[in-house]
Amino acid sequence: MSETSIRPAVITKVLPDSIAAEVGFEVGDAIVAINGIPPRDLIDYKFLCADEWLDLEVLDAAGKMHSVEIEKDYDAELGLEFETALFDGLIQCNNRCPFCFIDQQPPGKRQSLYLKDDDYRLSFLYGSYLTLTNLSRKEWERIEQMRLSPLYVSVHATEPDIRQRLLKNQRAGQIIEQLQWLQERRLQIHAQVVVCPGINDGIHLERTLLDLAQFHSGEVPTVASIAVVPVGLTRFRPTEDELVAVSQNKAVEVIEQVKSLQEKFSSQQNSNCVWLADEWFLIARQELPPESHYEDYPQIGNGVGSIRLFLKQFQEAATQMLPSHLEIPRTFTWVVGNAVEVAFKPLVQQLNAVEGLVVNLAAIRSNYWGQEITVTGLLTGQDLLDNLQQRDLGDGILLPSVMLKHGDTKFLDDLSVADVASQLKTTIFPVTGIEELIETCLLE
Repeated sequence: MSETSIRPAVITKVLPDSIAAEVGFEVGDAIVAINGIPPRDLIDYKFLCADEWLDLEVLDAAGKMHSVEIEKDYDAELGLEFETALFDGLIQCNNRCPFCFIDQQPPGKRQSLYLKDDDYRLSFLYGSYLTLTNLSRKEWERIEQMRLSPLYVSVHATEPDIRQRLLKNQRAGQIIEQLQWLQERRLQIHAQVVVCPGINDGIHLERTLLDLAQFHSGEVPTVASIAVVPVGLTRFRPTEDELVAVSQNKAVEVIEQVKSLQEKFSSQQNSNCVWLADEWFLIARQELPPESHYEDYPQIGNGVGSIRLFLKQFQEAATQMLPSHLEIPRTFTWVVGNAVEVAFKPLVQQLNAVEGLVVNLAAIRSNYWGQEITVTGLLTGQDLLDNLQQRDLGDGILLPSVMLKHGDTKFLDDLSVADVASQLKTTIFPVTGIEELIETCLLE
């Protein structure tokens, strides 16, 4: 990227009692350069701001340029937040993976839903997955120079022809060479394999996991962990694709296959190395593994152990927070995806053990996406309307905020919380995390 493509970093929040607040920064101001260097992203910003002496070029909301000098402790943060982590634009994906969720959405929704991200900076900062096929030489050099590790990489297959078939990109076949490059530089990745029945399952899945496990060794293993995830399909996907959904029998088969490899890896390297996403056990209608299975939850963001961890954290919070009774009786409807219905029933029983509190679990599937088994984060406003219109919703709906756009009140189908609340004639309580869920139940 040239410096001319780097936009000023627009400030959206100034943290109270911070250096930036003391200096007088305001929302709407924008940082143009730090010590003469325009930051291209949040990584540059943090690196440049680590110095003790800063000379900032700042553009205020009125369009006037200012020079701001700051003396501070080394590594002390200024206390600023920005509208985006990328000041020079998103590195977009040029692959055409048939299972890409972006291409499995209906047209006409908000533009941000259709951005195909393959940006290593978002991977480093937030754990989003990339394929490594869209990086220029300069980007590889920057990863090395700034030690941007770990990255999160969608591998899917290590056999060149299979990976090229999945990503529809000739450069996709270079994954082993790229892992070797990372290994030589002691850089790490967390890998994911999305299993597409008939394409990269069976012997191909075994080959992929064995290849990746070869890089899970040494003091700094190049492949820190591997997640095996079932392909997710929606009714909006292109009709000409070659994908089929994961059946119960296929889920059972993959579970047994991966369990066998886990035993091998564990005996050789004292670590499972590879983990199955929770969805495999839900599709197979099997019990989730025990908490000890997940070690330090290296793939929690990929749905590996997320249900088991939620159950554990709920028990801890409930023990401390739940009273024996409520002075004023209250009734709520807790909306979740039907994938967690069985797992969450004991939690509901624990909430309902509080005298005066009634929580009814509404575990629903997504008609919008056309999925039989639905995770909570994919439920849409329309799904709530389809499933809850005729129900007695009590004092309101407990709505996990994972269904909503980050920092906003829109569902994936662009309906807002206010839209749905109005049509259901009820109050909706978006809740983030277990403590807020319990606190909302106890409000009197």
